[in-house]
Amino acid sequence: MNKYELALVVDARIEDDMRTATVDKAKDYIARFGGTVTEVEEWGKKRLAYEIQHMKEGYYYFIKFDGETSVPGELEQAVRIMDNVLRFLCIRQEA
Repeated sequence: MNKYELALVVDARIEDDMRTATVDKAKDYIARFGGTVTEVEEWGKKRLAYEIQHMKEGYYYFIKFDGETSVPGELEQAVRIMDNVLRFLCIRQEA
C-alpha cells in the first residue's frame, strides 16, 4: 500500500455542515475505492492565489490515506464532479 495525500479547496460561501459533508463524502470515496484514511487536517479559510469562479477565499483540507495504486485515479474521477470543491490535488507521499 502506498501513502497519498488529497488536498481539497472547498467553497467558502457554504454553511459549515455542508462543508463537513463535502469532506466526509471525499473520505467515503476513499473508503469505497479501497483506501484507508489516516489523517485529516483542516487549515481553515485562506485567500486563494487567484480568483476561482469569482471567489477569493476557500477552505483548505488535507486528507492523508493509504491505498493501492488504483485508488487515486478513481478518487480523482469522483472528486472532479463533486459540488462545492473548487480545486483538488492527489499526490503520492514519499516513503
